Amino acid sequence: MLRQFTNNVTRWDTLLFHRIFGWGDRRLLNRTFRLISWSANGYLYPIITIYVFVVFEYTLSITFLKSIVVAFPIERCLYHLLKQSLKRDRPFIKIDTVHFRVRPPDEFSFPSGHTSSAFLVMMLMSSFFHVPAIQIGIFLWASMVGVARVYLGVHYPTDVLAGAIIGIFTAELGMWFIM
Repeated sequence: MLRQFTNNVTRWDTLLFHRIFGWGDRRLLNRTFRLISWSANGYLYPIITIYVFVVFEYTLSITFLKSIVVAFPIERCLYHLLKQSLKRDRPFIKIDTVHFRVRPPDEFSFPSGHTSSAFLVMMLMSSFFHVPAIQIGIFLWASMVGVARVYLGVHYPTDVLAGAIIGIFTAELGMWFIM
């Protein structure tokens, strides 16, 4: 029964991967998804933090910053532990007809670190700053990071799903420790 479930998940994962990757190797999509993926590399997170301090109330911003300082190391440790323990091959290694559209930062696929960090930031921003435009925008951005990683050929959908779960979980953990 467990084997059948695993086979079904793997089949679904591969089919959805092909569906998203199969959008084609188009210049505009490649550039857009590379930019979205790059935005989750971590370079923009200090800018987001500065933005928070400029726009929002100081005490709330400090609590937000403390949550990030607690959550990010936990997220990175969990991400690296899973990645090095499970050692799942990336799609372009397993599937002959797939090539990566962006060079992956490391060897293994599961989980998506870009997606986990994007969802961590999304969850913290949404939890602290109840501005619907920001909440919707940052949720769409985090989701598109996950889609971009699949489109670019470096992750399966379940890698992205696991990354999102890790990001949300560690953000909640960071807030729990601080509050």
